[in-house]
Amino acid sequence: MIETLQTSLSGMPEIFLILAKITLIVVPIMLSVAYLTLAERKVIGYIQVRIGPNRVGPRGLLQPIADGLKLLMKEIIVPTNANRFLFIAAPILALAPALAAWAVIPFSDGMVLADIDAGLLYILALTSMGVYGIIIAGWASNSKYAFLGALRSAAQVVSYEIAMGFALVGVLLAAGSLNLGAIVTAQQGGILHWFWLPLLPLFLVYFISGVAETNRAPFDVAEGESEIVAGFHVEYSGMTFALFFLAEYANMILVAALVALMFCGGWLSPFQGIPVLEGVFAWVPGLVWLLAKMAFFLFLFLWFRATFPRYRYDQIMRLGWKVFIPITIVALLVIGAVVVMQVNYLAVGLFWLALVALALVFRMMPAPASKGGRV
Repeated sequence: MIETLQTSLSGMPEIFLILAKITLIVVPIMLSVAYLTLAERKVIGYIQVRIGPNRVGPRGLLQPIADGLKLLMKEIIVPTNANRFLFIAAPILALAPALAAWAVIPFSDGMVLADIDAGLLYILALTSMGVYGIIIAGWASNSKYAFLGALRSAAQVVSYEIAMGFALVGVLLAAGSLNLGAIVTAQQGGILHWFWLPLLPLFLVYFISGVAETNRAPFDVAEGESEIVAGFHVEYSGMTFALFFLAEYANMILVAALVALMFCGGWLSPFQGIPVLEGVFAWVPGLVWLLAKMAFFLFLFLWFRATFPRYRYDQIMRLGWKVFIPITIVALLVIGAVVVMQVNYLAVGLFWLALVALALVFRMMPAPASKGGRV
């Protein structure tokens, strides 16, 4: 099916071909964003022994359409003395980078809009621009609550952006390329050859930092309702609020795609190199494997929200600056030495697993009782 689609598009003029590819990327992403909200409400409902949305359409499947129509018909209220131009531009600045980053995302071998060599740098540049929409939204609202929420959110995003950048340097060292397609190709050989194993600390840091950068629970202090009335977008309503909502979920899907591409083999089959299973699953298209991995990481986003309580702001800053950044720096030194000495990546992965197991053992050991005190 994918080959047929590519063949039918190849006969079009260049400008129409580019527009068709952009449409084929943006429309499914927007639909995925809409139905990710339904999936979140359903998953959290089942975890909390509830049903979730079930009134609009069969089994609640039309609920995202109803939510979109409701927001579309709501009035957009601009606060008094607010900067109207920036107030309207901020949601667009938040959403645009989340969509533009998909230009270099390969969905399968050769199935990419712009196959550039500096794809990793492009991703870093685009994802770091989303914070401008948050800052401008808080400042342009002419509200101290919104401004405080914007400052907290911006500080959080910048803090975890550093750890994510270091994690991507580790991927660059292991793959030897900035091209996302080449990074996936470097992981050929099956699930044990994917970069999640030799880059285990960077893999965990990148995914958790991605959760924090998207302001998702348990890192959603920018939207701590009991503290600052919903954060930087407190003054927004209607479609301007909907754009912030779309940006958050579009960033979630983007983070899931990047984790799948850079650490979990992208479109590669997990059974590659396994004699029997490789033949059994050879018919599965690469796009299906990529979407399955993305769905798994998106489920983790939803699971975290239903499980963990919200961190305090000082705990979030401490985790980003005093835990993740030192871990990534040490891991980069180890990965650099491994690449120079040409050590087997599987041995490096076993080393990281042993360290994680050792840390868990020490964590589970009971603390010694203080002298003269009660246990």
